[in-house]
Amino acid sequence: MMGPAHSLSGAAAWLGVGAAAAAAGHTMPWPVLLVGALICAGAALAPDLDHKAATISRAFGPLSRGLCEIVDKLSYAVYKGTKKPGDPRRSGGHRTLTHTWLWAVMIGAGTSVVAITGGRWAVLAILFVHMVLAIEGLLWRATRGSSADVLVWLLAATSAWILAGVLDKPGNGSDWLFTAPGQEYLWLGLPIVLGALVHDIGDALTVSGCPILWPIPVGRKRWYPIGPPKAMRFRAGSWVELKVLMPVFMLLGGVGCAAALNVF
Repeated sequence: MMGPAHSLSGAAAWLGVGAAAAAAGHTMPWPVLLVGALICAGAALAPDLDHKAATISRAFGPLSRGLCEIVDKLSYAVYKGTKKPGDPRRSGGHRTLTHTWLWAVMIGAGTSVVAITGGRWAVLAILFVHMVLAIEGLLWRATRGSSADVLVWLLAATSAWILAGVLDKPGNGSDWLFTAPGQEYLWLGLPIVLGALVHDIGDALTVSGCPILWPIPVGRKRWYPIGPPKAMRFRAGSWVELKVLMPVFMLLGGVGCAAALNVF
């Protein structure tokens, strides 16, 4: 999938979680619903950090481009070191390590640890990074160009500062779900795990599939490309993604938001 579809699906997924939480009697405070949706929209772009041409590779200038190179090489090394006889030969690491359930869980858990041990500045950094990615994904064409990057960073920094201030107020959700002392913002890892998994599921719908289950082997392959029957798959950026899936994500997101807020 392309960036906008990934981000929309991530936001819709978190809003769906909010609807499920409300139905279970654990309604999210509205700041958690909003911040979680934005983080999930940003996190839904993060697995493509192994791709030089992806939105995330240019989101933070030379820093993200350099990190992209490192992650690509790391992913390729892990692929070569763990592949089975049935896995094909590759020349790069795209759609390998960062497109697995294990990576999603590790990144989410790591974020939660950073959030509860690093204090306010760590929370602000997590919010800033994912606000940048959410803006880049949801406002895809409007953020093209080096001059737009600075505006995106300023908007993301301002948004992160304001949202952190809102969440810090009593009852607004810094301790949502995890209420013990010292566990404020522990929940920040959840939308990151969800965003990564939603990205992987979206890629699984395309012609190449996605090795979500790694390192669990399937037959003669450890990097088995999970996906529906080939007749049901589509190419990234095709009319199916633009004309069908993106409107569906927007509709589901709207319904999920209304249910999460107990509108109906």
